[in-house]
Amino acid sequence: MADIDEIIAGGGLVFKGKPRDDNNAGKVKTKAKKKKYITGAHGSGSAKQKAKYREQRANRHR
Repeated sequence: MADIDEIIAGGGLVFKGKPRDDNNAGKVKTKAKKKKYITGAHGSGSAKQKAKYREQRANRHR
């Protein structure tokens, strides 16, 4: 009970965020942003379809 009273009297719990790490500024974090996945070259049918739609969208106003 003393812990709960201490938390209430102290103003509550403080949740701190994750410390910033700027070393990963230019790295690709997901597979979806890699060239093979964007172009659909890795063999997945859905990736090929998405690549087709991206190409159509890119060429829409040319």
